[in-house]
Amino acid sequence: MSARPHPLALTLKPLIDAIGGAVIPLDEIEQGDITLDWEGEPAVGVRLADMVSLDRLVATVEHQLGAPLAELDRATKQRAVLLLDERGAFRLRKSIEDIGEAMGVSRITIYNYLSALKNGG
Repeated sequence: MSARPHPLALTLKPLIDAIGGAVIPLDEIEQGDITLDWEGEPAVGVRLADMVSLDRLVATVEHQLGAPLAELDRATKQRAVLLLDERGAFRLRKSIEDIGEAMGVSRITIYNYLSALKNGG
């Protein structure tokens, strides 16, 4: 039996849907989500689709590939770079450095992976 949605979630759902967001239960709120209070207590979270978070993109790719970026082999790291590139991760400020650090490789390696992808290899 699932819990009944909070009245605030029910009230805001049409607006949040219209702006491309999602209502998130309190126990699923992540960094970058917005917590909304009801009578002084946290009630629901809101995740806005247009707010891209590098942490969220990396977490999604790690989940998809089944391991943290640093634990992937070379070929799978290249696949991770492809997935991150497709999702716009490298348009974010300092993302090359941050993803390189998460993978345990240099930013030059990330640039090489991206170059190989763009050249069909």
